Amino acid sequence: MTLFNPHDLRNQLPAAHSILGLDPGSKQIGVALSDTALMLASPLTVLARGKMKQMVPQFQTLCRKHEIGGIVVGLPLSLDGSFGPAARAASDWANDLSERLGLPACLWDERLSSSAVNRFLVQEADMTRKRRGEVVDKMAAAYMLQGWLDATTA
Repeated sequence: MTLFNPHDLRNQLPAAHSILGLDPGSKQIGVALSDTALMLASPLTVLARGKMKQMVPQFQTLCRKHEIGGIVVGLPLSLDGSFGPAARAASDWANDLSERLGLPACLWDERLSSSAVNRFLVQEADMTRKRRGEVVDKMAAAYMLQGWLDATTA
């Protein structure tokens, strides 16, 4: 499937379907889920990163279980907004996953999402480093997805 612009993705979603937010890292992928009203993103899980062929069944299971109508993948732009090697890799990965799942997808800027989540977990939740490591990726995915939801609300 084609990677749509953010508003096109929202407009093409079937009624009563959710969005899967993905924050792909080098070792694991943070996963978040929107509600069907497309108002609120919630952290869902973290998946170990592996070869795409091995990961697709996990994504298919999540998509069936949660009635997913599209995916939003975090785009790690450089701090100056440029499209570097990490952004190209994320774009290729998102396009491949979109094709394999048969779902529309778009990319969303996720610069500093992990930093913002870590700062919140330290300052507001007083969470230990070990506990932060367990939740930061799925919370970063939710942070990124919430940004998309807020920006595309009519």
